[in-house]
Amino acid sequence: MCFILYITYQTGRIDRSAIFLSDVRYILLACIHISDTGSGIKKENFKKIFSPGFTSKKRGWGLGLSLAKRIITDYHKGKISVKTSELGKGTIFEIVLKK
Repeated sequence: MCFILYITYQTGRIDRSAIFLSDVRYILLACIHISDTGSGIKKENFKKIFSPGFTSKKRGWGLGLSLAKRIITDYHKGKISVKTSELGKGTIFEIVLKK
């Protein structure tokens, strides 16, 4: 069984879904989908975006997603990936954490 939490970032604020679980004993995975309405990511960059220093912006250090991946994989033994992305419409990231 997988518990899914959707977090959407739009217009400068985060819209969250309130979820209450009565019995978490049967949940094996937590799948978190985080979406935005940004410019999207080219498919050939899906794996590169998690590398330190990679950025498609004129400003920035390219450390945000590499740091997020390090925290998720090294400290929580989870995975982060690009679920979908459409140029000009936005991206959905998926984080999977084991119980």
